[in-house]
Amino acid sequence: MVSLFYPRICSGCDSHLTQSEQNLCIECLHRLPKTYYWDYDINPVEKLFWGRLPVSSACAFLHYQTGSMVQQLMHRFKYKGKKNIGLELGIRFGVILKEKKWFSDIDIIIPIPLHATKKARRGYNQSALIAEGLAEVFDVPSRNDVLKRVVASDTQTRKSRFDRSQNILNVFKVIKPEVIRGKKVLIVDDVVTTGSTLEEAGKALFEGDVSRLYIATLATA
Repeated sequence: MVSLFYPRICSGCDSHLTQSEQNLCIECLHRLPKTYYWDYDINPVEKLFWGRLPVSSACAFLHYQTGSMVQQLMHRFKYKGKKNIGLELGIRFGVILKEKKWFSDIDIIIPIPLHATKKARRGYNQSALIAEGLAEVFDVPSRNDVLKRVVASDTQTRKSRFDRSQNILNVFKVIKPEVIRGKKVLIVDDVVTTGSTLEEAGKALFEGDVSRLYIATLATA
């Protein structure tokens, strides 16, 4: 009766989930467009930050394209309250990264923060949920109280590369430098496009005296 009135639906294809499936059915999990960047010597996400930010390594889990299943998943995750999508995909990403020995020496995970007004409107920070999934696998803390977005910048969607970089200038501040001083930090975001947001957040973290910085994103566009 419960499943009749509250059916468990796959977030990728809207089919009914079996008892063993969580947010995505087995078929949709198989169809996820993985980047396989963890098998590259140098991958495109790392190249984004060359000459911009001294990142030790960076990786993305999925390819993001307009009209794709990944776009639908991200939309439901960010705007429709489907928080468990981010948590599950974060865990699955983390399992691969750990098997491939990526980010093996990290001390702490920090998600890209939302401004307080946007977080209040949405109810949660999607990057923090991805970070929680990764933290569960790596068995390190995920901290949401270290990096703060002090300026409510406009959405980056549909902005040019130049406009994205200008829109995000000086919006982040480390408010608890003692937590990250001398630490190896993995910073997490949902989607990387030009890398402007992660670049500015990374600069703030280096000002907080981190010893090494890594980047992980759920998708790359």
